[in-house]
Amino acid sequence: MGRAFQNRKESMAKTAGMKTKLYSKYGKEIYVCAKNGGVDPDGNLSLRRMIDKAKKDQVPGHVIDKAIEKAKGGGGEDYAAARYEGFGPGNTMVIVDCLTDNNNRTYGDVRTCFNKAKSKIGAQGAVSHLFDHVGVFAFKSEDEDGVLEALMMEDIDVSEIENEDGMITVMVPPNEFHQAKTALESNFEGIDFEMDEITFLPQMTTEISGDEKEMFEKLVEMLNDCEDVQNVYHNAEFV
Repeated sequence: MGRAFQNRKESMAKTAGMKTKLYSKYGKEIYVCAKNGGVDPDGNLSLRRMIDKAKKDQVPGHVIDKAIEKAKGGGGEDYAAARYEGFGPGNTMVIVDCLTDNNNRTYGDVRTCFNKAKSKIGAQGAVSHLFDHVGVFAFKSEDEDGVLEALMMEDIDVSEIENEDGMITVMVPPNEFHQAKTALESNFEGIDFEMDEITFLPQMTTEISGDEKEMFEKLVEMLNDCEDVQNVYHNAEFV
């Protein structure tokens, strides 16, 4: 699980696009979190998580501050979450999460990406039932028993825990993400998360190579270039 998750992160990093796209993505997500749950990170755990994630990806403070200030104004854009699912090259499965102020535009943009990559966009639920929606933490440690005990003491339902070459990966339900992170930080001083996010992990992977791999990379690159696309999840495994 750990290595597969690391590979997915590296794949996403390669196709994340220019810094301006990254800043725009975080600015929009921080704005939505602040507008919906309040501008105080101490009282809005979703906002705090997004700010921490942005800082880890080296998003400048002025980008974060601007998004929060914009949310304080109460006006601005009215973004809504949209999720699209489909089948990529080699019958891979793809989930695309978006934030949009125009559903028709966003759907059209995402569908165009699928079409250009000889792929097919599907109905809602077409592939998501074959992914696990989970909170994932990955960090260096050898104390697998101690990690499990710390989480269980807080009544957190640990879905899976793995220690691979000194890298512990833990999966928890999304609604227990913040509680789990607090428990880990409280019990392991100086813990440095290599990953801490809520994501979709495939229950099975599909191996692709050659032309299918090239076309799949084109699909993900085009999707990440779309203004409204925030995250792309998939089950492709390159061989």
